[in-house]
Amino acid sequence: MSPPDHPATAPHPVPPANDLGFDLPPPAVMTRTRGVALGVGVLVVLGAAFASAYLPRRSARAALEEGVRAGEGAAPRVAVVAPQPVSSDRALVLPGSIQPLEETVVYPRVSGYVRKWSADIGDKVEEGQVLAEVDTPELDQELAQARAQLVQANAGLLQARANRDLSLSSVKRYEQLVPAGVAPQEELEQRQGQAHVAEASVTVAQAAITAAQANIQRLLDLKKFAKIVAPFAGTVTSRTVERGALVTAGNATPLFKIAATDPVRVFVGVPQDVAPSVRVDAPAKVTVREFGGQPFQGTVARTAGALDAATRTMNTEVRVPNPDRRLLAGMYAEVALTLPTPHRVLEIPATALYNDARGLRVAVVDPGNKIRFVPIVVERDTGATIHIATGLDGSERIVKLASAELGDGMAVEVIP
Repeated sequence: MSPPDHPATAPHPVPPANDLGFDLPPPAVMTRTRGVALGVGVLVVLGAAFASAYLPRRSARAALEEGVRAGEGAAPRVAVVAPQPVSSDRALVLPGSIQPLEETVVYPRVSGYVRKWSADIGDKVEEGQVLAEVDTPELDQELAQARAQLVQANAGLLQARANRDLSLSSVKRYEQLVPAGVAPQEELEQRQGQAHVAEASVTVAQAAITAAQANIQRLLDLKKFAKIVAPFAGTVTSRTVERGALVTAGNATPLFKIAATDPVRVFVGVPQDVAPSVRVDAPAKVTVREFGGQPFQGTVARTAGALDAATRTMNTEVRVPNPDRRLLAGMYAEVALTLPTPHRVLEIPATALYNDARGLRVAVVDPGNKIRFVPIVVERDTGATIHIATGLDGSERIVKLASAELGDGMAVEVIP
């Protein structure tokens, strides 16, 4: 028989898997009174939540529907403004080209060889100053021949007068012989005819002398052109002649080019919309890139009085004093002009403009508080405002804020 197990070494019993290690209290029993109270509490909470969420929305919706119904029967309210006249002066900056007041190319009037020249490019010359001299041997020979022809014509006159005097004395003699029967009548008539011829020869000789004198004077005047002179005061801008060069009378051989640059002329093209406003003696400011910080004061000297068919601009001349010759011919310049617009200009807010398939329009409130759309022509868009050229007279009430809901003939209420 085996010995009994020792108490210290006896195995402990294994607890079940769902054992928490402690005892739970007994479950509470839901009574009928407690269940009713819990249900009533839930219903109260749900009712309070429904009342706080739905009822305000329903009230707001009802108020909105009521406002819409009221608005459907009321006229739209609009704010109006009156067109304001603005200054009609318009500042323009136009490109221009600087040209000399006078400019010409000097050509020889006589043929010959250049003896010397006395002016070169950049030289300032005065009117009548000699620029070059030309030797004219052929012209000198023609002058000598013309003088000899004058001597010959004078001799011819003396001969014609002698023949005339002889014929007249012969006629007088025969006028005495014919009545005495010594000479026939035919001989007297012949002598009278010769006297008439002799008288005519004197007239021809006198005319030949006059022609010879005129020819000499022509050659003398032509000889004066052997000295090439400046036609006006200015600056020599080109010299194309050298000593010993053969020049021919005419425009085949240019000798010098002279330009007068005090004052200078600046030509600009003024646009069509302000061309009628250009007036002679109107002030102008001319600026050149090389002298950007210094404008040159000028005045409008003349206008073409017509628009160029290609550019629709009017050629305008501005004259600028140039005593120090700082402005050079051919420079590019900008001309600032302040010209009045030839028509009245009104200003309205840019928000009042309608721009659709019917064109540019504004909504005008007539005396009966009804909308009337008026077409307009915009002069200038400044962003916040618009300048109107035509379509308004300044007495209208313009709807300040354009709205697509407004229609022609619609009654509106003007906001005071």
